[in-house]
Amino acid sequence: MFGDGRASVIKVRRTDTIGLQDARLPFNLLIYAGAALAEIAGCFAFWAWLRSGHSILWLAPGVVSLVAFAWLLTLAPTDYAGRAYAAYGGIYILASLVWLWLVEGRRPDMWDFAGGGLAFVAAAIILFAPRS
Repeated sequence: MFGDGRASVIKVRRTDTIGLQDARLPFNLLIYAGAALAEIAGCFAFWAWLRSGHSILWLAPGVVSLVAFAWLLTLAPTDYAGRAYAAYGGIYILASLVWLWLVEGRRPDMWDFAGGGLAFVAAAIILFAPRS
């Protein structure tokens, strides 16, 4: 609001479509992958403290990771937070399965792979669909 009671208007640049040939595509995928890694690492710090009995000091890097996650997601290539979160969800699922395998040492089963693939396709539809 302006001081005189008029509503303020924020103009945003429309950037909701990312073409497969878009030069920004690798950078945008890195944003989502970095956000996923930061979120998973941050949440895992809480898991390690609360479920695995590790020191409360695990929370310090966990909180830093969660702040990095939130910041990275603001760099997502869309003008709408909900669309960024929806597309990110598919990337997060895949990243979680990679974490399961590489960090926790548990190979995902065929249902994990099927669900991860479906989530990735869903994220791609949200990211790459033409917008009017």
